[in-house]
Amino acid sequence: MKNLTQQFPAFGQIIRYGIVGVLNNLLGYFIYLFVTLWLDPKIAISLLYPVGAIIGYFGHSKYSFSYQGENKRSLWRYVVANLVGYSVNFMLLYVFWEKMHFPHQAVQAAAIFICAGVLFLLFKFFVFSKVELIKQ
Repeated sequence: MKNLTQQFPAFGQIIRYGIVGVLNNLLGYFIYLFVTLWLDPKIAISLLYPVGAIIGYFGHSKYSFSYQGENKRSLWRYVVANLVGYSVNFMLLYVFWEKMHFPHQAVQAAAIFICAGVLFLLFKFFVFSKVELIKQ
């Protein structure tokens, strides 16, 4: 009998994506909490987001999605995907923290999960797509 990840390869990707994401975002969230003692939360994510994205690229391309394609192609798409993720994160902070006055710590914690969902879909179908490998 096949295990769950053999029957549903996307399930394995989600698990691997989650492992990389938890390791990357847990550390990033604690750093965020620390730097927001002095910095505006929107400035904090603007400084920290690119660092997390750079670290995440290596884990997601090689481990989460086992990408075998052209790195130049995936890298520019990764940048585009993360610009979308950053925009979602920034807007969540802007709306829920700045305008609606929710605690920024809770908003950022929720934003991590929301952005993770958006980025998983972008990574799977746009950045590290297997369809492009067939065309090459």
